Amino acid sequence: MTSPDDSTSPEPAPAQEEPQYADRIYRSPAGMAGGALMLALIGWLGIDALVHGEGRTPWLALAGLLFVVPLVSAYTVRPAVFAGTRMLRVRNPLRTVSLPWASVEDVRASFTSEVFAGGRKYQLWAIPVSLRARKKAVRHADRAAAQDTYGAEAQSEGRRAPVDEAMDELRELAERHAADEAAQGEPVGRWAYEVIAPAVAGAILLAILLATG
Repeated sequence: MTSPDDSTSPEPAPAQEEPQYADRIYRSPAGMAGGALMLALIGWLGIDALVHGEGRTPWLALAGLLFVVPLVSAYTVRPAVFAGTRMLRVRNPLRTVSLPWASVEDVRASFTSEVFAGGRKYQLWAIPVSLRARKKAVRHADRAAAQDTYGAEAQSEGRRAPVDEAMDELRELAERHAADEAAQGEPVGRWAYEVIAPAVAGAILLAILLATG
């Protein structure tokens, strides 16, 4: 016979946390490839001028590198869109904006990809609109419809332009997480001073060198 002190009540099972998934990342492969090639060419020419240049040439090369490299990187390699369970983070060339899903009103792509949040419009540099890709998807759907009338709808839905697929995914995430407690809040923006500061410094140095030449 057990005493009251010996009886133990079962411990409540720990609450299971909702699984966390990595952010979806959207970038432009063509922009990154083009930016990498441009940076390689600029770096090769700039370093050659720094090492082998005479007189003011090394200083001009240094100022040019400070001015050009950050801007080329910003407009080609830097743009990205991060879509998580809490927010949409848009990293554009000179500015990064964090948009909680509750503040996202719409995403659309006509001639550019755009997200509307907090009564404002933000362009998605990392998801460019390709009219060529859209025309290609339409031609593919037309060919599929001509081959199989009854399977036309399924075929057309299976082949879409990448930008339209990305818009559908972002729209779905916004609808799914808009009511989540962790997804509440207002848009928050931050300037990319790591890009702006060296570019401005390079521009000032380049202007001084040219003015005193």
